Amino acid sequence: MIITKSLAELETMREAGRITAACLRIVGEAVRPGITTAELDALAEEYIRGEGALPAFKGYHGFPATLCTSVDEEVVHGIPGPRVLTEGQILSVDCGAIVEGYYGDAARTFPVGAVSAEVTRLLEVTRASLEAGTACCRPDMRLFDISHAVQHVVEDAGFSVVREYVGHGIGRTMHEEPQVPNYGPAGKGPQLKPGMVFAIEPMVNAGGAPVRSLDDGWTVVTEDGSRSAHFENTIAVTEEGPLVLTRE
Repeated sequence: MIITKSLAELETMREAGRITAACLRIVGEAVRPGITTAELDALAEEYIRGEGALPAFKGYHGFPATLCTSVDEEVVHGIPGPRVLTEGQILSVDCGAIVEGYYGDAARTFPVGAVSAEVTRLLEVTRASLEAGTACCRPDMRLFDISHAVQHVVEDAGFSVVREYVGHGIGRTMHEEPQVPNYGPAGKGPQLKPGMVFAIEPMVNAGGAPVRSLDDGWTVVTEDGSRSAHFENTIAVTEEGPLVLTRE
């Protein structure tokens, strides 16, 4: 069952989303060669708690940190630690905050210093695919219209969408029904209704789509070692169109 939210619930989720988006901006401004992912994680936790919210990821199914920090070929769920970022890498940062029991969830991929034109293009295409999916969050659309829009942008650019990990409904829990794949046939799936809220999160590989998990039980990497980008927002369906909740 897809849970719809009231206007009051959406306002609370907007605050959780605002804190999440602001945290990602602050982390992104701190990303540079020489900083560690643990330092970025500490910065994020301090900010979220300082806003009176709770880090959504810390302790979630045992995850040990506030952020997921995934470097280069790491797709999602990278664990912050002593790793030092170096020039030319990319860092995908996934972040969430809880306000009065409601979740915000978003991700951004940041260049570390100067990156190549092809890496810049990977980031631009992934961000554009998120915007295409967002535009489909309207009452006259169906769930897989979102999926198809993301896939169309990514594959037209010659990149691959990750299939094992998908977006999701979100509200009083991090992961609600439905799953929101980044691929699928247009015109299929449940009819979208005002008050539905989705975390749409394209994960896009420069090479092939297959991925695998590392021995730490969390980090997911591309099978072929190609780089991967990740952008995500929490978005509500409204009568007026998409409402992005993870914006400052």
